[in-house]
Amino acid sequence: MKTYRDHYFKKAKQDNYPARSVYKLEEIDKPLRLLVPGAAVLDLGACPGSWTLYAAGRVGQTGRVLAVDLNEAGVAFPGNVTYLTGDMLDPGPDIRDAFARLGPFDVVLSDMAPKTTGVKFTDQARSLELCEAALGVALARLTPGGAFVVKIFQGPDAPAFQKGLRAYFDKVRVVKPKSSRAESKEIFYVATGFRPSAAELPEPDPPPLPAGGGPATNG
Repeated sequence: MKTYRDHYFKKAKQDNYPARSVYKLEEIDKPLRLLVPGAAVLDLGACPGSWTLYAAGRVGQTGRVLAVDLNEAGVAFPGNVTYLTGDMLDPGPDIRDAFARLGPFDVVLSDMAPKTTGVKFTDQARSLELCEAALGVALARLTPGGAFVVKIFQGPDAPAFQKGLRAYFDKVRVVKPKSSRAESKEIFYVATGFRPSAAELPEPDPPPLPAGGGPATNG
């Protein structure tokens, strides 16, 4: 297994990417052609920059990539990339302005992950929180027909999150890239065919109260 991991580590260095995680995105992107020339891409959880560099290369100079992370990436990006630091759980005015100025986006990517504690259920819950934050941005900023790629730690709440994606997207795939470590609990949901009208549906009206005006009760 160590040899397998070293292969991707060495390949990333040879290809001038700061991390091996780039090959996860490549495996997701190539069969579906999510990242195409001229596309606008939002990359959440972008540090150390491998996904951003890959996306920038795929969309070309006619496209654009907005990348956001808590930390500076520490690498040089091409001119079609805007990189901002900030917390997606509490985005500041600079990030919100960039969303409005550089969006809408054809693809929203989220490789965000919490700092792991070693407590499985805590890590899963924090991963879900980041996924929900990413989805909120995607619903507000995706173009019709757009795509959403999000990393989540497998846990009891993950299937419900996947089911919720189907309300807004035509197709939702579950992907475990070959370049992911076998022991890793991460998977990716790849949602395509965004339907903005579904995101804008109003909340349903509550059921009418029974005669007498009080809440309905059993028995």
